Amino acid sequence: MIIAIDGPAASGKGTLGRRLAEHYGFAHLDTGLLYRAVARVLMDRGIPLTDRDAAAEVARNLDVSHLEDDSRLRGAAMGESASVVSAYQPVRDALLAFQRQFGAQAPGAVLDGRDIGTVVCPDADVKLFITAAPEERARRRHRELLSRGEQAEYETILVDIRRRDERDMNRSTAPLKAAADAMTLDTTHLDADGAFQAALDLVERRQPSKTRG
Repeated sequence: MIIAIDGPAASGKGTLGRRLAEHYGFAHLDTGLLYRAVARVLMDRGIPLTDRDAAAEVARNLDVSHLEDDSRLRGAAMGESASVVSAYQPVRDALLAFQRQFGAQAPGAVLDGRDIGTVVCPDADVKLFITAAPEERARRRHRELLSRGEQAEYETILVDIRRRDERDMNRSTAPLKAAADAMTLDTTHLDADGAFQAALDLVERRQPSKTRG
């Protein structure tokens, strides 16, 4: 079983993906970490993020064994960098096979990103599109950064989120959008537990037999 979760930055899709995977005993992949890892390698090598050929080469040879453990992949700055390289078709092509292979494992997998339901796993059993107002997403990201001891300004984060939304939704390659058969969940007025319960209800509604074994 595959659960595909898409949505803009700081919408809560990553947290929901992890909790749904834990609930069902499925594997979980935050696909955004793949693009963050590509950006990190480029930056470590002093290569401009605008070098499409270099980004594609890095993606083709990316070490994915320590994605979850690499603290350098977290944070708004790396997310902004990932948004740049993720717009390159050769980069997405290089990472596509790995994502589909991940999704095919038994007993199931939860993948979250921006094009899971539309491109990576168009035949996913359940597709969720998680969204929230930009202002609320900025507040969440602001609280997250402050909790990690990082300096952050709410207004700067809001500008960054709106810029990423614009770039992700209007890029020619795999733009951010809800799949035609996706169920949309707006988490603007939901806390983490409320969002999880709402997402769980949607999954059970779509695939009750599979989720109950």
